[in-house]
Amino acid sequence: MPPVASRHALGQPVLRGAMTPRRELSCDVTAIHAVHVACFPADAEARLVDCLREARRLTVSLVAEVDGEIVGHVAFSPVTVASGATGIGLAPVAVLEAHQRQGIAARLIEAGLQACREAGFGWAVVLGDPAYYARFGFRPASEFGLSDEYGGGDAFQAIELIDGQLPMNGGLVQYAPEFAELE
Repeated sequence: MPPVASRHALGQPVLRGAMTPRRELSCDVTAIHAVHVACFPADAEARLVDCLREARRLTVSLVAEVDGEIVGHVAFSPVTVASGATGIGLAPVAVLEAHQRQGIAARLIEAGLQACREAGFGWAVVLGDPAYYARFGFRPASEFGLSDEYGGGDAFQAIELIDGQLPMNGGLVQYAPEFAELE
């Protein structure tokens, strides 16, 4: 029988060396901050996650753990359109360089989108590489009549998580105020 390192949040055994996506715990805060500092040229993303957490807007926060070490993180926070419809914004996502190109970010994003769906969020947006995010079902947000406050063009993308929930022609999508504070 293979060695078991821990139990997944769903009670399933996790083998040593396997990546385990799970919800953030209070003891993970320092490691999450360190992951973002290591992955981005400045500390803006790390500070953003800290600010979202402090404001209680870090709605879904998942970490990737390998052999007990936090090696990745994905954050989701609320976004709104003028009609008041609330969705979820994916940002930021990071994986330590030594663990990149192993599918960890993709697994974090998939698990995060599922957690958002289960939390009742009907749609999500992301500002990122269209070729990468298309694999999760994201499409240019302009196809749905949505725009972003950062001039992202085709990099600003949306996905419907629950049928009929994406606000068609909703206009400008606004992120949590913590995003503007870090510009």
